[in-house]
Amino acid sequence: MSYLTMVFPPARVISRLPFTRDQIMLLLAAVTEIFLGIDIYFAHSISGTIKTNEWIPIIFGVVAGVVLLLAGLIALRNRPLASLLANVVFLGSIIVGLLGAYFHLVRANLIGGGPPIAETVNVLIWAPPFLGPLFFALNGVLGISAAWMESPVNSGRLRLIGKAHVQMPYSKTRAYFFIVSIGILATTVSSVMDHARADLVNPWVWLPTAAGVFAVVVSAMLGFIARPTRNDLTIYTVTMGLLCLVGVVGFLLHVNTNLIANGSVLLERFVRGSPFLAPLVFANWGLIGLVALLDPAEERDS
Repeated sequence: MSYLTMVFPPARVISRLPFTRDQIMLLLAAVTEIFLGIDIYFAHSISGTIKTNEWIPIIFGVVAGVVLLLAGLIALRNRPLASLLANVVFLGSIIVGLLGAYFHLVRANLIGGGPPIAETVNVLIWAPPFLGPLFFALNGVLGISAAWMESPVNSGRLRLIGKAHVQMPYSKTRAYFFIVSIGILATTVSSVMDHARADLVNPWVWLPTAAGVFAVVVSAMLGFIARPTRNDLTIYTVTMGLLCLVGVVGFLLHVNTNLIANGSVLLERFVRGSPFLAPLVFANWGLIGLVALLDPAEERDS
């Protein structure tokens, strides 16, 4: 029985789907790569001209997402080959994310001298967001975790190519909870830094902050619990659902802020105004958190 079924028994219908939990997780990771590329395109368009090196994460995100979707089709016939291909892409995602964060910090002059400590926070708020590229890295870690089969289930023993395997200190499900916690933490900090540019005066901006902090604690704690109770899982499930709701509400509020008179759309406002895709990162991690509750069995009975 999956954790989600323990919380919500009618969810057992999901077990009849032709996809396993990790296949759904890989699909989410692929779609996330594409949306990261699109989001970075809008972010880099603010200056009016996208420099050559700024195209790297944009192109990589879209291409990586498409390659991962193709790998999903390959997995139907050859799981080891698809896993190897996916791992190469996700490793590239980690590299792109770490390099992007480094270049953002260099551009903010926070590496190689840097401003006085008293000014560091202010610089971080107004400088290119160094946490933005790290979402590529987080998505890479999530994807690598999903790409290799855990056998036996909940053992933390990942089957690699051939007879090779690696023993993790905890199960893949618990690893997902820790990854979700880190992802939500990065999203919450990024949200606070973005909203700090407006001095956090709008009471609505405190909603994602409070929900994010609570979700970080809940998901991390569930990762530390080897055998969670139904109450533990219920609190976690409700929290992830709330996070999805916060993301959708934030998306609608950002879109509404960018509309001009009579609800008309001006593309320039969506490029330079409130980042309308940013709140959906909360919803994305909430959805990933819910998928982590599905049945961990990776091979369906025929």
